[in-house]
Order: sequence, then C-alpha cells, then structure tokens
Amino acid sequence: MISKDVTVQINVGLHARPATFFVQKSNSYKSSIWVEKGDRRVNAKSLLGVLSLGIGKGTSITLISDGVDEEEALSGLVELIQKGINE
Repeated sequence: MISKDVTVQINVGLHARPATFFVQKSNSYKSSIWVEKGDRRVNAKSLLGVLSLGIGKGTSITLISDGVDEEEALSGLVELIQKGINE
C-alpha cells in the first residue's frame, strides 16, 4: 500500500466532468484506490463518493493505492490531478 498527498490543480476541482475522468482513470487500474480529504475516505472508483468530498481547486487530498499496479495507478492519478484534464 502506498499513498501520496497532492494538491488539486484542476480549475473547477473534482466536480462533474473532471471527476468523471478521474473515476474512469481509477477504474482502469486493478488496484484498490481511495481518496482522503480530512477525516473522510472514499473509493476513487465511485463517482458519487468522489463528488461527495467536494474537492475544489487548491484542496489537499491524499491518494492511497493498494494492489498489483499500485505505483502505476498512483503516479497516473497524481499526474491527472496536478496537470489537469485536457478538454
């Protein structure tokens, strides 16, 4: 299991469309992936879970990955959050 703290750089945060891309990317990995904000932890493969955190731009979150491709999953999702989503 590995984790990384990251600050969201997407202009609108992880809401609606960006959250959908984030969840789709999470689902492309075999590992279990969670997002933590404050004292709440949700499954990164659940759109409702991710949206329920209300993650805006500049918010610090922790990504946690556990499984066979945990390093690849974590680096891919961190890159997505830090560089944003090309729409």
